[in-house]
Parts: sequence; C-alpha cells; structure tokens
Amino acid sequence: MAQSFEINGCDTLAKLWRKACRERGSGIAHREKKLGIWQSYSWQDWFDGARAIGLGLMELGLERGQVVSILSEDRLEWLHADLGIVAAGGISNGIYTTDSASQLAFLVEDSESVFLLVENDEQLDKFLAEREAMPGLKKVIVFERKGLRDFSDPQVMFLDELMALGRAAADGERRFDQRIDAGSGDEIRMLIYTSGTTGVPKGAMISHRNVLFMLDRGDRVLEVQPGDEQLCFLPLSHILERLISVEMPIYKGVRVNFAESPETVFDNLREISPHAFTAVPRLWEKLYSAISDQRREATAIGRFAFDRALRAGHDFQAAESPGLSLRLRHALWDLLVLKNLRDLIGMRRVRRATTGAAPIAPELIRWFNALGVPLYEGYGMTETTGIISVNTPEKSQIGSVGAPLPDTEVRIADDGEILVRGPHVFEGYWKRPEHTAEDLRDGWLHTGDRGRLDQGMLTITGRIKDIIITAGGKNIAPAEIESRLKFSPYIADAVVIGDKRKYLTCLIMIDRDNVETWAQRHQVPFSDFRSLCRAEAVQDLVGGVVEAVNREFAQAEQIKYFRLIDVMLSADDEELTATMKLKRTQVENKYSDLIDSMY
Repeated sequence: MAQSFEINGCDTLAKLWRKACRERGSGIAHREKKLGIWQSYSWQDWFDGARAIGLGLMELGLERGQVVSILSEDRLEWLHADLGIVAAGGISNGIYTTDSASQLAFLVEDSESVFLLVENDEQLDKFLAEREAMPGLKKVIVFERKGLRDFSDPQVMFLDELMALGRAAADGERRFDQRIDAGSGDEIRMLIYTSGTTGVPKGAMISHRNVLFMLDRGDRVLEVQPGDEQLCFLPLSHILERLISVEMPIYKGVRVNFAESPETVFDNLREISPHAFTAVPRLWEKLYSAISDQRREATAIGRFAFDRALRAGHDFQAAESPGLSLRLRHALWDLLVLKNLRDLIGMRRVRRATTGAAPIAPELIRWFNALGVPLYEGYGMTETTGIISVNTPEKSQIGSVGAPLPDTEVRIADDGEILVRGPHVFEGYWKRPEHTAEDLRDGWLHTGDRGRLDQGMLTITGRIKDIIITAGGKNIAPAEIESRLKFSPYIADAVVIGDKRKYLTCLIMIDRDNVETWAQRHQVPFSDFRSLCRAEAVQDLVGGVVEAVNREFAQAEQIKYFRLIDVMLSADDEELTATMKLKRTQVENKYSDLIDSMY
C-alpha cells in the first residue's frame, strides 16, 4: 500500500471538506444565477445539501465503494451530489451531457453504477431509451421537475424526494459522520473516464491520496488565495475542472461561480472577473479571435492605438530588465488601451491564467502576455490527477509545458516517450488490469506522449501514435503544425494527414463566427455553413493561412493540399471530445473520401 498523505490532519477529501464547511460556515462557497441574478450559497449550505443527498443514497442502499454516476451540466446540485456520494463512502463518476444514450449505457454499466443522477428531462430520456442496457441501476434521480410534472416511473425519483429521505433518516448526522470517518486515503475518490480518442473509454481510478497530494503540490506552484473568485464552465466530468472547481476550493476557500451555459461563458467571465482562470486552448483562441475581429472593425486611429499598445506590451514582456523609458511607454499604453481590453474580456483582476488539455500556439501565449494577461501553459493527464508540469510566474519558458510538480519524477524513454512517477499517478483503470499493466510499468506511467527535457523544462513534441511517417521516411509530429494553423482566427481546428503517403495534407474546420463576419464584410454570398465553406473567397482565405504557416516549416513538413470540413461539428458529434478537440482517428475514418481526394 502506498504511503498515506494528509492535509490539515485529513487523509481523505471528504474529511477535508467537512472540516472546511465547519470552519467557513456562513461564508460564500458558490454563486449561481437564478432568473438573471447571482445568488450566493454558503459552505453550510453545501454541507447540508450534500449530507441530505448522501444519507438519501444510504437509505436507498448505497454501500462503501459503490459507484454513483452524475449526468448534468455544471451547477450547484452537481457539487452537492458529488460530495454527498463521496462522504457516504461511494465513488463519484461524472458523465458528459453530450454523450449519447448508448454511450451513457456503456459508462453506467462499465462503472457498475448503482445510482444515476440526471439533470433534467432531456438527460432522463437517454436513460429511458437504453434502460434495458443498464440492469444494474437501482434508481435514477432527476434534479429538475420541469417538463416532468406528470411523469411517474417506479425506477425514477426526484432530487427533492431523495433529500427529504436523507433528512428524515434516523440518527442521520451520526451515521453520515461515521461514513466520513471510516474513509482512508487509498480508497477511490472518483472515476474519470478517458475521452476514448484511441479506443474504448477507460475509467481512471483517482484516490483520495492522489487528490490531496495534487492539492498540496499544485498550490505550491500555482498560488491560490482564500476568497479568490473563479468561474466554473468546463464540464465537471473533466479532471481539470474537477480539480480547480471542486478540490482546490475545498482546500483554499475559493468562491466558485457557475457559468449559466457554455454559450454565456464570455458574458459571465466579464461579470465575475476571476482572480485565476484556467481554460482549454479553444477558449483562448476564441478570445483572441474576438479581439482581433474588433481591431479589424475599428477606425484607423483605433487600429493604430491597438497596435502601438500591443507592441509596448510585447517589448515590456520581452525585456529582462525594462528601462525607465519602456516602463513609461508601457504604463501609458496600458492605461489608454490594454486595461480596457482586459476589462472587455473579463481579465481585469486575473493574477494568473493557465492553459492545458491540448497544444497551444506559443504566439498566442505571447499575445496574451502582451495584453497583460499572464498566461502559462501546463501539461497533465487524467491518469496524473490533472497535472504533470506547468509554467509558473517564477519559472516560465514559452513553448514548453513547464517544470514537473515538486516531489514527482519525469524522464524521457529511449523512444522519446514521456514517463511519469509520483503520488499523483492514478491507481489504475477500473476493471481493466490488462490496460493498467500496459500504462503502468515498474511504477512509471507511460503517457503516450513524446517530449524532451531541457534544463528541467518539459516540451511536448506530439503523441507517439500520432507521429506521421511519410512514404519518404520522414518522421513528422503534426501537433506543432496544427497549433500554428489554429493561431489564425479563421481556423477552429485542423488535422494533418500524411502517414505512409507522399506528402502532407490537412482537414480544416473553420471558425464559423469569424469567417461569417469576414464573408459579410467582403460581400461573399453564402446561405448556410456548407455554402460558406465552399465559397471560393473562403477557400482562398484559408489557403492564405496555410501558405503562411508552410513558410515556417521545412518542405517535407509543408501542407500540399487542404479540404474544409463543411459540417458544423459540436461536442455532440463523436468526432469531437467534450473539450472540443478533434478525434484524429474518427475524423480520418469519417472523411476518408475527402482525404483520398487530396492524393
């Protein structure tokens, strides 16, 4: 058994959470919008709600070590259910709302979930459509009654009924505390299913010990302060959002604000103006695109001021020891332009911004730094409880993913694969010892990523399985080419093709909003997304981006032809992960005819 790990005398997250709730009491833990108004909820509210849910599940028969799945968008009830499950000795398993009914059935059965909590009638319909494929479920609990007033099913109940059952439980407070006290650090805190980009999704078992170690070491490199405001908007089924919106707030007393929906993230960002903000590259790309588009729409004087301000920001950031003249020039342009731009995107108070979960163009990091938004790239996996390495204010190198966490080890295997060892490495895959044995060997996690270490800083060069070997024998990592393409405000995503072929080609997904705006401004006629993609002017626009990127690479690494994916993809499509990354294998299979047309 691995060595135990404690924070504030607590060896499980449930014990740390109970201690935090008791100490912070009426202090604000969460905010959520109701009818357009931000409502506040205390730590005591969190404890009371989670206890009612946990006791309700115990009354229904939840036993220690059993799995309970949650299918919901980010909201207060998600966190209440999550900690209620864990405090009652269960294992919490989040499921993406974009998953289909058949995917839900697979995840529920694979995880051996005994209960399923769903958000609303839309998510309940997925269960009803595949009920027979989930025979192990004892009960389904629905958060919202809207649209289900006359609904009745013996296997389905509503959250308020579950909580009433918990509140009425005999000797409930003592029994709930006993469940928390009986927990140990080597127990599984949660299952996080991998995205399935390289096969069937696997449930990574994250222990309480993994989480507590990550909280302690993570806080050492990326400072979090009590009372910080932050925005919860990535799916809580994702390890990164769970870490920053559930685990870290428990440890540090951060106030979590729930975005109303994925569509309102930018509005909510401006309203909250968080002190720390973590997002996937796609969001940073969209922020960059929005500001770049506004610059193009500005007057000549406005564009001049924007360019001068950004140049001052670049010069200031690049200087190791800026002189008085540069400091004054930067201060002037910051006052006149940059400060207003940070206000515009909700970054007025941000001390530290972080990006991860996918590659990001180094130019994008430099651009945000020049704007006055300190953006740092990190690297992690579900299997490492979210973080392997990260750039910090004290030690940063653009283009790298930073230094490994303190008290962890990273080394590069002979074939270039990144290997990781430390207390943050997961306990293995649920019910899949053969896959665990493949990825965990002699205590080292084999990440599947290629990289290099240079003076303690880690750089990712691509996925081992994604390395392209052309017909001419040239080894090419597509990730860097793809990230350069995505730096353009007109390109949302790209997949470089060329394995065992004579030359490289590329499938490109355009940024709909920016390209539509460009087309309207240049009087390019189109009727829908498909006709927009097929417009000759749009093809030329994207072709210009490809040509510019090609000039940055050697001839064998240049893209000879490209095709636009003329279907608007979303996370509901199997070609995209929940964090909006194209799944290379699925895309190559689905668009094989389009690819063949380039050869």
